[in-house]
Amino acid sequence: MDSSPYSFQRIDSMNKSSNSSQNVNPSASSKAARNRMKAARRRDTAPEMALRAALHRRGLRYRVDVSPIKGLRRRADVVFRTVKVAVYVDGCFWHGCPIHGTWPKANAEFWRQKIEHNKKRDADTNRLLKEAGWEVVRVWEHEDPEDAAERISNIIRSKHDQKTV
Repeated sequence: MDSSPYSFQRIDSMNKSSNSSQNVNPSASSKAARNRMKAARRRDTAPEMALRAALHRRGLRYRVDVSPIKGLRRRADVVFRTVKVAVYVDGCFWHGCPIHGTWPKANAEFWRQKIEHNKKRDADTNRLLKEAGWEVVRVWEHEDPEDAAERISNIIRSKHDQKTV
C-alpha cells in the first residue's frame, strides 16, 4: 500500500467482512494523475483561502479546520462557534458537484464509489450538525468567494441579532 497521505481505501474494504489482504488502492492511471492526487490539499486550498480572506474583510472572525462538535471526527473548513455555523468548501471533483463534477474513466468504479461515499458522508455530517443545533453552509469551490462570504455574513449577522433579542 502507498504510504502517501492521499491514498484511499476502497469503500468495500471498509466493511468488517471484507478480506484485509485485498488491494485497497488501485494504481494511478498515469504518473501525472498520481502527482495531481498527491498534490491535492486537505486544507488551506485556494478557494478556502479566498473565502476566508473575504470573510475577514467583512470583520468576521472564525476558527479554521476544527470539528464543530466535540467527538465528531469531521472537521469544518470555517467555524463560527458562538453562533453555531459550520462552513465547508467542497471541491467539485471530490464532492460530486452537479455542475463541474467529473467521473474519471480510469479506475472508474473506485472513483464512483469514493465520490458517492463522500456525498453520503456530507449529508450525514449535515444531519448530525443540524440535530445538534448547528447551521451548515456548503460552498462549492467554483462559487465566487465574495458572494459566498456575503451569504455567510448575512447568516452570522442574523444569528447574532437573534441572540441579542
